[in-house]
Amino acid sequence: MIDSSSHNETIQTEQVEADSKIFSGTLDKDLNQFKAIFLHFPDMVYRKFKIGGILEAAIFFLDGFIDSKNINLNVLNPLLNFNEIEDEIPSAYLSELMNLIQNELISAAQISSGVNFEQACEHVLCGEAILLINGVKQALFISMKKIEKRSIEESSIETVIRGPRDSFTEDLRTNISLIRRRLKTSKLKMQELKVGRLSKTKVEISYIEGIADILLVEEIKRRIVKIDIDAILESGYIEELIEDNRFSIFSQFGYTDRPDKLSSCLLEGQIGIIIENTPIVLIAPHTFFEAMQSSEDYYERGILVSAIRCIRYLFLGSALLLPSFYVALVTFHQGMIPRNLLLAIWASRENVPFPVLIEALIMEIFFEGLREASLRLPGIAGEIVGIVGTLVIGQAAVQANIVSASMVIIVSITGISSFTIPQYNLALSIRILRFLMLILAGTLGLYGMFMGLLIVLIHMAKLRSFGVPYLSPIAPLDISSIKDTFVRSPWWAMITRPRFISKRNSKRMNKNRSKLSSYKKNNKYGEK
Repeated sequence: MIDSSSHNETIQTEQVEADSKIFSGTLDKDLNQFKAIFLHFPDMVYRKFKIGGILEAAIFFLDGFIDSKNINLNVLNPLLNFNEIEDEIPSAYLSELMNLIQNELISAAQISSGVNFEQACEHVLCGEAILLINGVKQALFISMKKIEKRSIEESSIETVIRGPRDSFTEDLRTNISLIRRRLKTSKLKMQELKVGRLSKTKVEISYIEGIADILLVEEIKRRIVKIDIDAILESGYIEELIEDNRFSIFSQFGYTDRPDKLSSCLLEGQIGIIIENTPIVLIAPHTFFEAMQSSEDYYERGILVSAIRCIRYLFLGSALLLPSFYVALVTFHQGMIPRNLLLAIWASRENVPFPVLIEALIMEIFFEGLREASLRLPGIAGEIVGIVGTLVIGQAAVQANIVSASMVIIVSITGISSFTIPQYNLALSIRILRFLMLILAGTLGLYGMFMGLLIVLIHMAKLRSFGVPYLSPIAPLDISSIKDTFVRSPWWAMITRPRFISKRNSKRMNKNRSKLSSYKKNNKYGEK
């Protein structure tokens, strides 16, 4: 009886050896070798023909990746109609013929060559056509890609009232072009890597030369190169594999599907990691205060945005601490509640059979389940489930004396508060921490709640994102960079970039104060 595992290992070994071989120069032999490599590839198209009716050649490619009309028009027609070939072709002439085909006959934007099966397999799987000629130990790789891709649409995860409407797609080149439209400079650099033994996913490390810290760029590149995995299917793979603290509940990466946000981050010295086949771009380094910022914060006037940010931080505290604060007061610290309010709370809980902690946990788990259901259901169905679950089921639970009306109000405010957090990964961390704070408050009261909050703050203070403290610029304190944290200063006041990210080329704006002051004093109708 044949051992299937050893048989598979033998096949894999033979496959690796075949892939690493160089071309023999015999067309039929090389073509059969390719057919063995791409066995059970029903979408592989093979076409044998004769150049000028004399010299045997073959072309093959993956159907769906290549524009067949372009192959016929720009490759096959010129080669079939090429008449400058004699019946007996000297071997010395073949190399000249390859150069002639590559440089003059074939009309394609990109043509390269290779001498072994490994190179050819990589190119054909990336959507290029392979041209083999009998007697030539070399193949031409012709790029005529035709890949179906989603059109540029409005962002669905970072919506804005005022600002650009385009967002990234799954196509890598489209995403790069969206960035270059905004940053028309030769200093915008892209370093391409390939990650994944089977997927060979392209990853572009983007940064602005002269602003980004080159040591940070090399560190990110080093970590990505060290990844040894079968496939990278989404940006989350890379995020988990190269972050500083793999066990932290807080993500040390920012992410976006908006090219305007990525462009602004690059201008502050951060690094963008653009991954093929996903519209989500990673941003590093990343801090807590960046997660609380929205793209729209920079399109409205500073004083208005500052007020909105204060409200945002207020609701952040509510999303994390409000249920635990309520449970701690009602369970352990009734004396801190005004008498009339306390009586109203106890009246609403008179027939509720559960302790306050269990009641809060039931409601929180129920609310999180409704949120997940509304996210997974399509379109209008998700909205209906959210409304029905919140209103109808919540009201029915109160009437059935399963939960109190005051607890429904607390949980509803908490749920609404979590939606004010701009970055989804931070909102998810807060949702998980809320349960920890709830248990501590239900067992130890306010002492437990503040102890849990202190532990979280200590952890955040110790956390690093590629060497940058997670609570920068508050801890450690950087006065020059604090103008874009809890509030946003007007653009004319933000002359320098945040220095905790990169200290290179920190000045982003030139401001002539003397001219500005004279303008303020002397202008009447806009004259200086």
